[in-house]
Amino acid sequence: MEAVASATRLWMVAKSGSIARASEQLHVTPQSISGQLAELQESLGVELLRRSGRGVEVTDTGRRILSYAEDIFALGDELVNAARLGNTVAALPFRIGIADSVPKSVTYAVVQPVLQLAEPVRVICREGRLVALLADLAVHRLDLVIADRQMPANINVKAYNHLLGSSDLTVFAAPALARSLKGTFPGCIDQAPFLMPGEGVAIRPGLERWFAANGIAPRVVGEFDDGALMKAFGQSGAGLFAAPTAIRDYVCAQYGVTAVGNIEAVVEELYAITTERRIQHPAVIAVSEAAAREVFVKSGGGSEQKTADSNRKRKRL
Repeated sequence: MEAVASATRLWMVAKSGSIARASEQLHVTPQSISGQLAELQESLGVELLRRSGRGVEVTDTGRRILSYAEDIFALGDELVNAARLGNTVAALPFRIGIADSVPKSVTYAVVQPVLQLAEPVRVICREGRLVALLADLAVHRLDLVIADRQMPANINVKAYNHLLGSSDLTVFAAPALARSLKGTFPGCIDQAPFLMPGEGVAIRPGLERWFAANGIAPRVVGEFDDGALMKAFGQSGAGLFAAPTAIRDYVCAQYGVTAVGNIEAVVEELYAITTERRIQHPAVIAVSEAAAREVFVKSGGGSEQKTADSNRKRKRL
């Protein structure tokens, strides 16, 4: 209980920016807060706060501790709600980490069916870098990570890769830009403005190899880690861009662009990374089934067979 009280005081100091303001909101003396935080720092052997001008700021270690404190507060709220609901079934939280390089439209298509499960589920989606998400998965702060690549081999996390599906790529362009292209695909994109995925996106190396193999040198006018932002630039006519063929119809309808050509040699994959060797969690099963039913079944790259083969050979890295 003392640890929870100390975490509460740390959280309040972080939110208010000073011990004095936190003491006013908690109705305790500044000395009481300072003493309790000093004891917490001493017991943990780390610095949680440091001076910043007239106030204080939380250190990186302090922020990590705060994230755990917020989880404790959330669990407390869930406990109170469950007690108030009585016999009513409370929605279970299902925490999903989504790598920031995964297309948002694909994420929605595979996650949305979780909300239709017979047992009420409250989906909590957190986006970020894959390594940080895997760290949260390792300490069970996430139930599932959705990524466009397998878990890196050098990450010391006991987790398993489950291939949800794969799709080759289609190149898109705003109608005016598409009309300005000369020749046939793929030669028509040589020296044309192109929006590239960022260096952290899994398909980037494959695209670069495909350009080189075909003697194509598009004029790269932008690089984007966020696929939705890249598509928005593409919608404005800033350049051509590539996206999974599996969501071709959605991309054309949503962004008002046209398909220019297909790149069969480059494949984008989608993985569910879990702590389960064999998927058993009902929500993760729903995600897997939605990927096969709603997304990758539409791909022209034979993804259904690839997914089936991979699911038979799921392995731990």
